[in-house]
Amino acid sequence: MRWTVKPKPTQENIDNLSKALGVDDLIAQLLIQRGITNYDEAKAFFRPELNQLHDPFLMKDMHKAVERIGQAMTNHENILVYGDYDVDGTTSVALMSSYLMETYPQVATYIPDRYLEGYGISFQGIDFAADNDISLIIALDCGIKAIDQIKYAKAKGIEVIVCDHHRPGNILPDAVAILDPKQKDCEYPYKELCGCGVGFKLIQALASKRGKTIDDLILYLDLVATAIAADIVPITGENRALAYYGLMVINENPRTGIKALIDQTKKRVLTITDVVFIIAPRINAAGRMKHGQHAVTLLTETDFAQAQQFASEIELFNTERRSLDQEITQEALVQIQENQEEDKFTSVVYNENWHKGVIGIVASRLTETYYRPTLVFTKSGDKLAASARSVKGFDIYNALEGCSDCLEQFGGHMYAAGLTLLEEQYEAFKTQFEKVVSETIDPKLLKPEISVDAKISMYQITPKLMRILKQFAPFGPGNMTPIFMAEGLKDTGYARGVGEGEKHLKCSLYQPGCNPIGGIGFNLGDKLDIVKGIKPFDAVFSLDENEWNGTVSLQLKLRDIR
Repeated sequence: MRWTVKPKPTQENIDNLSKALGVDDLIAQLLIQRGITNYDEAKAFFRPELNQLHDPFLMKDMHKAVERIGQAMTNHENILVYGDYDVDGTTSVALMSSYLMETYPQVATYIPDRYLEGYGISFQGIDFAADNDISLIIALDCGIKAIDQIKYAKAKGIEVIVCDHHRPGNILPDAVAILDPKQKDCEYPYKELCGCGVGFKLIQALASKRGKTIDDLILYLDLVATAIAADIVPITGENRALAYYGLMVINENPRTGIKALIDQTKKRVLTITDVVFIIAPRINAAGRMKHGQHAVTLLTETDFAQAQQFASEIELFNTERRSLDQEITQEALVQIQENQEEDKFTSVVYNENWHKGVIGIVASRLTETYYRPTLVFTKSGDKLAASARSVKGFDIYNALEGCSDCLEQFGGHMYAAGLTLLEEQYEAFKTQFEKVVSETIDPKLLKPEISVDAKISMYQITPKLMRILKQFAPFGPGNMTPIFMAEGLKDTGYARGVGEGEKHLKCSLYQPGCNPIGGIGFNLGDKLDIVKGIKPFDAVFSLDENEWNGTVSLQLKLRDIR
């Protein structure tokens, strides 16, 4: 594990911000590291306002999209809201369809079958639209690369509005409007919206034409916050404001379907992390194990008893998913060992029987063992489909571009992508991908990195510090939980292994002259000897609160020890 300490801002800048805000140097340092250098920026960070959101009409083609939807309603056309089967896609469909149906009943929803149709706009989906006299498709979280499919739709008299956030290719589809802030000629100021975020900008634009304001749309932000969390987009700028208010909705007045999911847990106040690990996997499980339409049905249900029934079914999908991804991960690890590929620059594995719904999770799991760009393939119809995952600092999308002659199609982001290829191309692709990565990756990126915000002394860890740090939330890419490093630590003698196989570490740490603070290190049980040894040691950690028998105390959430 590499520990990288972020550069400390100049003392002059720290002093200026500290004075302007009335905070200590440590808080000022953490804020400057997040690009916050003055009072107004700090106010926008700590107290996001929905009026900070950009005008949706700044997005290329927004006027066209609003005009076409208005035309469809005037002419009593049937509209199909189409989305991907993951969390971002299903929340997008729930958001758009429920908004339109407030005033317009002729709206249907469609989520492609992960196994029969695959990702994005499918020919089967267009045939469904044609068979049901649908003349307008609003595609969410997909469509930017659906050149042939949208051409096929047009030939059938169906127009498409694309709302996507993935990188466009060199050729754009012939859609009536393309909303994607990542288009080079799109001047929208914020580029990091998720698919549901782009969908929200569209309903914001539609609402403004009806004389409505952002306050009338707050009830949709639980869906947007869930998508932001699940899609791991930066929680900066506009995303921060959307996530901040979305979390409020989730915790105070969530829609019926999300409330039903929360009621199955013991959590009463959810953070972004809770959304990532509790809400998102359950919504995802529907598309992974059965069909994404189950998730849309849950998220648009208004009867609580019915929603509870849907939520319990999805809980079963999630339990099945967990068992399956653990099983396939073990099989993939064995395959790497049997092929003697432990020391390569990449992990590329394939089994035609692996469940397509969990290969993305398996790819993420493999990077925990072999920290390197990873692809997991399975059979999908007459082709092979894969999920790709990267490591911090390496653009896997660019690496796939370098292998495009072997691929049928691909799309995605810097750290996650999907692709298909012909089975006879698998070995050639595997060789080419290893070559591209080995020639382009910085070797240091193959070792996990912990980015440390600041070195601190134990006396600086106080309840006041914790109160302020909690106001830094919601955390995520672009605003990660602050990580601290402390040197010369010792244990009080309390240290021990806990959990199954004692794989976790429980301890109580101090520096000379400071009161001890309890610590928990998940999967750090192998560091027990260091902690119990005579020599002082260093640790990196975030700050957490531990509640026990009604008492809340500060706790170090240990990330590594040396």
